[in-house]
Amino acid sequence: MARRLEQRRVISPYRSHQAGADRVRMILEQFRILRDKGTEAAGSHKFDKLFPESGVYTCAGCNAPLYKANHKFRSGCGWPAYFDNIPGAVTRHEDRSWGMSRTEIVCSNCGGHLGHVFKGEGYPTPTDERHCVNGVSLNFNPDDPVVKKPEEDAKESKA
Repeated sequence: MARRLEQRRVISPYRSHQAGADRVRMILEQFRILRDKGTEAAGSHKFDKLFPESGVYTCAGCNAPLYKANHKFRSGCGWPAYFDNIPGAVTRHEDRSWGMSRTEIVCSNCGGHLGHVFKGEGYPTPTDERHCVNGVSLNFNPDDPVVKKPEEDAKESKA
């Protein structure tokens, strides 16, 4: 086994062992949150402090667009907060875990757990809602892309 690991290092000298370990940890954390409905520690993700003027936050599980950058606001809760989602991108479910009733939000495309939405907290936003989202559930694209599904690309090539 040690020989096999040594061969990998020779084949791929640009990847450090630490980077590989970090990548595996991130994938496991994404799985724990997206598929097992976990929660990351408050203030632990860089997206909590990222406030770009434009761009789109996409699902880390399937890359579907979820939130526009200009819908993000500073809530101080320790997780990225949005006052609205891209229409149809997020589905809400009742969550009765932890002995309380909350509204869970998931990606409408792949069902990945994003976090929870809270209403009536008094934030000065157009919807008076706070989508409290795990940063690990998201990717960010500053170019504000139009993400097409493969079947849409096929229709355009036939036309």
